Amino acid sequence: MKRIYYSLLLVSGLAFGQFFEKDKTFTKQDTLKGSNTEFRNFWDVKKYELSVEPNFEQKCIKGNNKISFEILKDVTNPVFQIDLQHPMKADKVTPSFPVLENFKRDGDFIFISSKKNFKKGEKYTIDITYSGNPVIAKNAPWDGGWVFTKDEKGNPWMSVADEGIGASIWLPLKDIWDDEPDEGIMMKIITPSDLVGIGNGRLTDKKTENGKNIFTWEIKNPINAYSIIPNIGKYVNFKDSYNGEKGKLDLDYWVIDYNLDKAKKQFQQVKPMLKAFEHWFGPYPFYEDSYKLVDAPYLGMEHQSNVAYGNQYVNGYLGNDLSGTGVGLNWDYIIIHESGHEWFANNITAKDQADMWIHESFTMYSEVLFTEDYMNKKSADRYAQGIQNNIANDIPIIGKYGVRNEGSGDMYPKGASMLHTIRQIINNDEKFRQILRGLNKDFYHQTVTTEQIEKYISNKSGIDLSTVFNQYLRTTKVPVLEYSQNGTELKYRFTNVVENLNLPIKFNNETISPTESWQKITLKNGAPVEFNKNYYLRYNKVQ
Repeated sequence: MKRIYYSLLLVSGLAFGQFFEKDKTFTKQDTLKGSNTEFRNFWDVKKYELSVEPNFEQKCIKGNNKISFEILKDVTNPVFQIDLQHPMKADKVTPSFPVLENFKRDGDFIFISSKKNFKKGEKYTIDITYSGNPVIAKNAPWDGGWVFTKDEKGNPWMSVADEGIGASIWLPLKDIWDDEPDEGIMMKIITPSDLVGIGNGRLTDKKTENGKNIFTWEIKNPINAYSIIPNIGKYVNFKDSYNGEKGKLDLDYWVIDYNLDKAKKQFQQVKPMLKAFEHWFGPYPFYEDSYKLVDAPYLGMEHQSNVAYGNQYVNGYLGNDLSGTGVGLNWDYIIIHESGHEWFANNITAKDQADMWIHESFTMYSEVLFTEDYMNKKSADRYAQGIQNNIANDIPIIGKYGVRNEGSGDMYPKGASMLHTIRQIINNDEKFRQILRGLNKDFYHQTVTTEQIEKYISNKSGIDLSTVFNQYLRTTKVPVLEYSQNGTELKYRFTNVVENLNLPIKFNNETISPTESWQKITLKNGAPVEFNKNYYLRYNKVQ
């Protein structure tokens, strides 16, 4: 029953990530949202200094964002694009450079026409005051939007989830994945006197003015826009620390007051998680900003140093195991999965939403690696094999570039299964581990493309894996190994594969490199062959 239930969720796109757009006709607005256009490609964001004040009764917010940036190339009288989605309003726009007119609003964008020639390396600011009633999420975190709800005691509880729809659903900014503020952010959260505001990074100041609390949070590292999240509620705090690869890592936990005892017990899984992930991926990428788990009014999200937690303090995925094997009931899915994103999504961020598999495939595979460290390799393999049953093979994993389009939800289970397959091909767990650590070191705090990741893994493994990536990322075809055995003679071939698929298969003490033509080998003995189930492919015994 669980298997069927979660398979239905996966096919519909509900279990993993925000809703996936299929068969959509893309418009100019989509291109403006998803491309590095002429209005974006000449300036680089350095820092956001923002404030946000939500009004629970009126379901509205207001605030401002000061955008500091650097000019990337000489340019004459350029037009700047700032993203701010309807129905939010820009009340005032103040650039630190001369403009032809104040600004123009066109759809979900603000255009600022400058009256100046810019030189590479010059630095400026654009200060925007904003307000309005933002889109309300119907089913956060999957559809995106603000959440205005109440906790179990009837107290206001507010936050936002916007990975798919974009941070510009509430905040005026440069809303494209490949430009993160290099110097981080400062965020002031203004709340009623009886509520607490939690942001990313470290709390640097708290004060009360005019009967309101003002909490100032600072991030010193680059941060993807959809990770910039305020949380407002009846929070209480407890702290811990972890002695990690880069020294003392501060652990900061903010939970709704009545969850304190449950959190102190459930969050004990954080240290084993950090131990496993630092082993496999390298040091936690944001020591300067601390690690933080925060109670959220929805299931969870990977907000950088502000991980949203809403798994009801139970193991598994809301008490269920997505692998259908029972293995996933030994740990809290949201703690493990969303924290895995600190390495893949927050440290290494895809430049384009079409390459979101870089976030989700590696992070779902982090569940396998955590299981191996926390339990044992046999359990990890069982979990990896179990998640194969959730693959829909509906559309390719890579989406359409330049229009903020995500590919199939298969980027979770199929992408993880692809990585587990690559691990079998490499057949050297220490080399595989060093590749994962190398990715997080060599692409530290960077935005990347699929091509970069593919080439890196191929180069470091010494194996041309390009056809493997093509097979699993760009098609919906599952490789089929057809074979027949007659005593010690084994005949075999691939079907349903991309041209020249290079996917060697190891079993028993044998290695074969199937093609689409029949081949045969003589086995060491005539025992029935048993193929490795850790590869994501299908086996078809023929006569």
